[in-house]
Amino acid sequence: DVQLQASGGGLVQAGGSLRLSCAVSGITFDDYAMSWIRQVPGKEREVVSCTSKSDGSTYYADSVKGRFTISSDSNTENEVFLQMNSLKPEDTAVYYCNARAYGVDYWGKGTQVTVSS
Repeated sequence: DVQLQASGGGLVQAGGSLRLSCAVSGITFDDYAMSWIRQVPGKEREVVSCTSKSDGSTYYADSVKGRFTISSDSNTENEVFLQMNSLKPEDTAVYYCNARAYGVDYWGKGTQVTVSS
């Protein structure tokens, strides 16, 4: 079974920080592009950040550049992280972890991030 388990969300004041984690199992982690995608009710999903070990690429949405950092660890645990600093109320969303490769997407359950003003 493929499992992506996201955690680390919560309520934080504007300007604060949170670190999201996504534990991945059931896939060859390094073969997959790993992404954090957020969803606000009534709005389209937004790809916040993604990283790919296969080509060494990293992407950040303009809205989070300079504030968020994606990283991954496949040495000890297959995990992908999203360090979120200088959080803004507009970062409030459900954040999902996604693994994509070979035309297949795997999703984890989201974790709620709420930023109060």
